[in-house]
Amino acid sequence: MPLEIVRVPVLSDNYAWLVHDEAGGATMAVDPGEAQPLIDAAATRGWRIDQVWITHWHPDHTGGLAALKAAGAQVVGPAAEAAKIEGLDILVGDGDVVRLGDHTATVMSVPGHTLGHIAFHFAEDDAIFTGDTLFAMGCGRLFEGGPEQMFANMQRFAALPDATQVYCGHEYTQSNGRYALVAEPDNAAIRARMVAVDAVRAKGEATVPTTIGLERATNPFLRARDAAELGRMRQEKDGFRG
Repeated sequence: MPLEIVRVPVLSDNYAWLVHDEAGGATMAVDPGEAQPLIDAAATRGWRIDQVWITHWHPDHTGGLAALKAAGAQVVGPAAEAAKIEGLDILVGDGDVVRLGDHTATVMSVPGHTLGHIAFHFAEDDAIFTGDTLFAMGCGRLFEGGPEQMFANMQRFAALPDATQVYCGHEYTQSNGRYALVAEPDNAAIRARMVAVDAVRAKGEATVPTTIGLERATNPFLRARDAAELGRMRQEKDGFRG
């Protein structure tokens, strides 16, 4: 049976995710910036949160970890950031495999936003949880790493199948898209996508998940030719007020 994935808004513009394996009854939360919204969303579905998976140490992705762990959840997170994330039970790194019921995910090391940032790729389910690395039409700020690392991440993501659903950590699509229109003014796919994005946001609805195929067509950072180009665009985006 396919995974059931539920988007849970937390804090101001974060998304945490509930992932449920119907066959085995297991449920996990990805990047719980807050605990209660996840607990409530699980309870309305009759689920119990058994695991928590963390992509990186930032508080808006770990703020609910302690409460969920206290309620009995096992916590999986990046070994490279164990010193910054209190409460990890299972430490993982690139190439490790983690399991939710009958479903398995491969851990990808994707440093740049933070040096120990990881993603979780469910290849058989066409799903990847990218935290603050790959966004819809954008990428994460380079707080701890450099453009070479982020470019390498983008190359890894771009190599995934087009149908792969991308579950990221923030609702940044509209602001990312406004910059994308400037970065690639002749890209008709970006213009068309922004019409749809603006309509969705005007109704207060979410724009994620996205897909690798859509990002390959409309995400300037995923489309960057080299690390220098990505670094230039990331600097421009950091100061962009469009």
